[in-house]
Amino acid sequence: MFGPQHAAVYEVTYHSRGKSWQAEATDVADRILAVRPGATRLLDVGCGTGAHLESFAGRFAHVEGVEFAPAMLDVARRRLPGVPLHAGDMRDFRLGITFDAVTCLFTAINFLRTVTEMRAAVATMARHLAPGGVLVVEPWWFPERFIDGHLGGDLVREPDRVVTRISRSTRQGRLTRMEERWLVGDAHGIREFTQVGLLAMFTRDEYLDAFAAAGCEGSYVTGWLTGRGLFVATRSGEPSSN
Repeated sequence: MFGPQHAAVYEVTYHSRGKSWQAEATDVADRILAVRPGATRLLDVGCGTGAHLESFAGRFAHVEGVEFAPAMLDVARRRLPGVPLHAGDMRDFRLGITFDAVTCLFTAINFLRTVTEMRAAVATMARHLAPGGVLVVEPWWFPERFIDGHLGGDLVREPDRVVTRISRSTRQGRLTRMEERWLVGDAHGIREFTQVGLLAMFTRDEYLDAFAAAGCEGSYVTGWLTGRGLFVATRSGEPSSN
C-alpha cells in the first residue's frame, strides 16, 4: 500500500474530484486556534505527501510530520525540505517533544486493524500534546454509514499524462477492503497497477473512549468538508491506566 507508483498519482486523482488539502488544513487550523489561541507548534501524524503540512506551515511557526510509508515520505521531503519529517509508526513513535496540536487526517488512523491499535495510536499522539493541546482526527466511515460494494471512478487528463482509477469497496467484518486498479499513460507508455487497502471501521464511541483513556476530552463534528466528520479533542489531564 502507498508504494512509489501510487505516491506519484495520489494527489492529482483526489484533486480531480474536488479534494482541497489547503481548504481542509485551513479549516482544521481555525478549529485548533479557536480552542488554543496562540498555538505555534503542530505535528501531523500520517502526513502522507505533506500536502496538509504545506498549508499548516503557513499558520503555525513550527510544524513536523510523521509518516509510515517510505514512498509518501519521500514526496513530503521533496516538497518540504525545511520541515522535520520522521519515519514512524503512529502506534508507538517517540519524538521527545510536545506540540500545541497534533493532527491525523484523511483517515490515516483507519489503516490500523483493531480497536487496540487505534487506542495505542491515540495514546501516542496524546503523549505528544502539551497540556491543553488539541488533537484532531479524521475518521473513515462509521460501520452504519458504510456502503457495501461501493464503486468509485476517476479520470484525470493533464497535458502530458492521463490517469484513471477504478475502486470497489466491500465489507469484511469490521474492515473495508478497497481494491483499486490504476492506468497511467504518459510519454513513456501505459502502466497498470493494482493495490488493496484495508481500513478499519471503528464506532463513534470507540474513538471517544480512546480519547478519554488518553486523557483527552473529545467531541465529534458533523458535516465536515469530506462528509465523514471530524473528532476534535483537548488534552485535559494524564491518560488513565486502562
